Amino acid sequence: MPANLPPEYHELEEKYRKARSPEEKLRITEEMLAVVPKHKGTENLRALLKRRLAKLREEVEKRRQQKSGGGPDYNVKKEGAAQVALVGPPNAGKSALLRELTNADPDVASYPYTTKEPVPGMMEYKDVQIQLVEIPPIYEGFTRGDGSKFVGVIRNADALCLVVDLTEDPVEQLETVLRELESAAIKLNQDPPSITIEERVTGGIEIRGEDRLDCDPNDVKDLLRDAGIHSAVVVIEEDGITLEDIADALDKRIEYKPALLVANKGDAPGSKESYERLVERVEDLEFDLPVVPVSAEKGINLDEFKRRLYDTLGIIRVYTKKPGGKPQKPPIVLPKGATVEDVAREIHSDLAKNLKYARVWGKSVKKDGMMVGRDHVLEDGDVVELHG
Repeated sequence: MPANLPPEYHELEEKYRKARSPEEKLRITEEMLAVVPKHKGTENLRALLKRRLAKLREEVEKRRQQKSGGGPDYNVKKEGAAQVALVGPPNAGKSALLRELTNADPDVASYPYTTKEPVPGMMEYKDVQIQLVEIPPIYEGFTRGDGSKFVGVIRNADALCLVVDLTEDPVEQLETVLRELESAAIKLNQDPPSITIEERVTGGIEIRGEDRLDCDPNDVKDLLRDAGIHSAVVVIEEDGITLEDIADALDKRIEYKPALLVANKGDAPGSKESYERLVERVEDLEFDLPVVPVSAEKGINLDEFKRRLYDTLGIIRVYTKKPGGKPQKPPIVLPKGATVEDVAREIHSDLAKNLKYARVWGKSVKKDGMMVGRDHVLEDGDVVELHG
């Protein structure tokens, strides 16, 4: 046990020993992890707590499904280029935002909990259709209470838009939302650790790239055995991998989502001071979280919101054209870093196979109409003429 743990940790540890239900143990373990300071001396403890969390989450989820007979969890069919979940506390303005940006007509009221189930709507930006889905309000205990049936919609979304209300305490709202997302095993604006764990029948645990570890290899092996893995090849693919990273790699429930924070009601009295406090708190987070101030009710700064959300999704538009023709709409939507070959494959596998070259107009070439090969990396808004 590391020295100098806060008194709260020992109190929680005692509560954990007395806890009976997996749900209670899960809640207490989350609180224990939250109060353990993050430094080299607590790394093993934090990794073990994360392993415990992974086991408890799995157990709680199984119990929940058994009680409900496997349902009914909500599911929103994806439409358009991407699906974005609007997540936030009661009365933050998610419904107003959805109404202003899409074709949806959600109930908008000044009292909380107006939205009872997920509401989708389509937003257009630069010829691209993006699906926004308003999630019912998040509150303390959302993922373990009635809100648990909506967690699947959040986990399934391509990105999250967190919405807070600047007329209330936006820092407290943000922290509640972040705690609930953490409880649902959702990490924001972070990459999965570059670790490959390939189980095998025999041979014990082999670690390739031990020199890249920032922890004791024996602790890694102990953590794997705790997860029931006794024979595996573990490949460490980047420098500075910690024991916590190993614990995260073992937790298959973790979802990594790009995210944007919307500070709503930015036109209200006192909102400037609230916004400054919010930005100050965001700067202290362990991950980057872009913040956009808006007023959904008055339509202020919504164009900037669209632009930032589009950037958050990490996608590009590519228009295709035939020789002598005009660029065709709608564009093909691809991930950033996509190539000419990816465009051809999106149209037809035979075209990708027989592709000889392409001509490109746009930001990725030095001059319009430039001839490029199949490996040419495209940029947003490029026009491509494929030649097979």
